[in-house]
Amino acid sequence: MTPPAEPAQRERAGAPAPDSPPAHTPAGEQPGRFPDFYIVGHGKCGTTALYHMLLAHPQIHMPVKEPRYFAPDRRTRYWRPASSMRKHPDTLAGYLALYADAPAGKLVGEASPTYLRSTLAARNIAAVRPDARIIAILREPASLLRSVHLQALRNYDETEKDFAKALALEGERKRGKRIPLLSQFPEVLLYSELIRYTEQLRRYHELFGREQVLVLIYDDFRADNQGTVRQVLRFLGLDDSVAIPQVELESLRHPRSVLLDQGARAATMIRRSRFGRGPARVLDALTPRALAHSERVAAAWRRLRFVESPPTDERLMLELRRRFKGEVEAVSDCLGRDLVSLWGYDRLD
Repeated sequence: MTPPAEPAQRERAGAPAPDSPPAHTPAGEQPGRFPDFYIVGHGKCGTTALYHMLLAHPQIHMPVKEPRYFAPDRRTRYWRPASSMRKHPDTLAGYLALYADAPAGKLVGEASPTYLRSTLAARNIAAVRPDARIIAILREPASLLRSVHLQALRNYDETEKDFAKALALEGERKRGKRIPLLSQFPEVLLYSELIRYTEQLRRYHELFGREQVLVLIYDDFRADNQGTVRQVLRFLGLDDSVAIPQVELESLRHPRSVLLDQGARAATMIRRSRFGRGPARVLDALTPRALAHSERVAAAWRRLRFVESPPTDERLMLELRRRFKGEVEAVSDCLGRDLVSLWGYDRLD
């Protein structure tokens, strides 16, 4: 199956360009409130944990995670239900509706990890909020790609469980071949294209200026959640003395069986729908309360449904680090921080 074409490809093919925010909104004529700051990614770098920790601050309003509106080049290729369209709108009116109830006096934020990889998001955000604060998070490339691969398996974007083989398929997938049937975001399968840190940061630096862009390092966040969040709050001009509950960074597992996991997801959706309420009440009545709320039963179900991540292929990881050493050196120069040493790229030989 062929993945969605990039904007330039659409133009060459004569197809309509994707919906995107207005190029300019005159002062005083804004149709609603846009967020004041944006967590732009990358995914698998602690963006979800950061989102939840910031959400606990009394001066911050973040009603939904990952609207992805400003990245029309990173949208799903399949039909989406109405509930998904409300959370991930593709119209300006739908996007602004997400923030219509933002309380006065609070900073409004958005977290969409696809924005850093997107070639359109920086320009689209700058068109409506040139004064916005931007927060990016970078991670050592080899470990990032391995984590992205595991997440792609979890989301059914990927079916090749062998990481090395998945990387070897990039050439074919760039030509639209060997795309899994259930893959919503085929672009994620081009793993190596994610490691363009300097190019990605340059888009935001050029449009917002370095003083409006905060670049965090995943290692720092793992080592000190609280300290990193306080750094973000100071960047946003907020009170950094507020106690924020710590959120553990995700430890990813993947389904033992696609069919079993899909069935579990479908059962949950049916149970939550109006059609499933009756059968759910009958099931609850027939199930002993102690059993229904047993952590032991829940743990057994998780063990049945998920398996731990496979062990890391250290030889492959070394190959990837050698491959991306130039990018790590370049982003170190860009940020004025020695990521080469931090990530062990000075000890590859």
